[in-house]
Amino acid sequence: MTSFYPALRPLLFQLDAETAHAITLQALRAVQHTPALLRLLTRLFAFEDARLHSEVCGLHFRNPVGIAAGYDKNAVCVPGLAALGAGHVEVGTLTPLAQSGNARPRVFRLAQDAALINRLGFPNAGVAAALPRLAALRARGRPVPLGINIGKGRNTSLDNALADYSTLLQQVHPFADYIAINISSPNTPGLRELQGGSALAPLLGALQQLRQQHCPRLPLFVKVAPDLSPAQLDELLDAVLAADIAGVIATNTTTTRPALRSPNASAEGGLSGVPLQAAANAVIRHIRKQSGNKLAIIGVGGIDSAAAALEALRAGANLLQLYTGLVYQGPGLLQAIHSGLAQLLAQRGARSLAELVAA
Repeated sequence: MTSFYPALRPLLFQLDAETAHAITLQALRAVQHTPALLRLLTRLFAFEDARLHSEVCGLHFRNPVGIAAGYDKNAVCVPGLAALGAGHVEVGTLTPLAQSGNARPRVFRLAQDAALINRLGFPNAGVAAALPRLAALRARGRPVPLGINIGKGRNTSLDNALADYSTLLQQVHPFADYIAINISSPNTPGLRELQGGSALAPLLGALQQLRQQHCPRLPLFVKVAPDLSPAQLDELLDAVLAADIAGVIATNTTTTRPALRSPNASAEGGLSGVPLQAAANAVIRHIRKQSGNKLAIIGVGGIDSAAAALEALRAGANLLQLYTGLVYQGPGLLQAIHSGLAQLLAQRGARSLAELVAA
């Protein structure tokens, strides 16, 4: 069902990356508001196999691969993304107030590397604008588990970051199946300093107390950078485990530059896509080794095939997310990954993903 995308991609790639993405979201939003078209999209792209189902943090997932935060920043396309076959959708990053983000251009394709570099800086319409859409999703029933990614405002000092995260958690928790605490974007000045134990422990402790007061059944996840040293990652995990956080999202984009071939390789910002895969999997393996089964892990970084998905699952991820792969492979990518995993299950006689991972 992806045969049309190779013909469409050159046209989209004539536009700058951010404009092309906006057009894609507009088209998907139009489709999801037409019930007949939404049903057609589901028939074309959804893939169902009971062996791909899983339970993570008390939530049921029909398949392991969802949409990473950043794709649908303002929660406008959740039904459409679910119709493309996503097992879950994470929206945001939402901030307390609307913010425009960094100056454009701020998203760059690295076509020879199947990668993107972005320095967006959390552009979004603010949490108040998203709340009516989130409420409508809850009212009609969310098609898949919904994660809401929250971050501090650009103009909020690190000393006041807790106030932003607290406000956001209290506003969005009625509409979320889990909340992701984003402390690892490289494009909000100083944000990654919150990953240090001295800053992170009190932040997570306070947010956990707030969760227990308002939404005790709601899992909290922390999204981490791929650029932490093992010692820094261990310090972060100590704070996460001490606060009894449910899980980690590994990883955000990287500021490092592995061997890249594309002209935009030197652009400032966070790198995502295939070149991130090895670093993301290394972080997943480290977290799983250090935490045992105490944390759920959502793996992100370079998931562009069934083989890449299986590698991240074998590294220790419970669930996966993608974004950049959709830019290069189009809307059939989720179906291709899930059908590929089903083929691997059949070839190896496995009855579940857990059996396939262990094989």
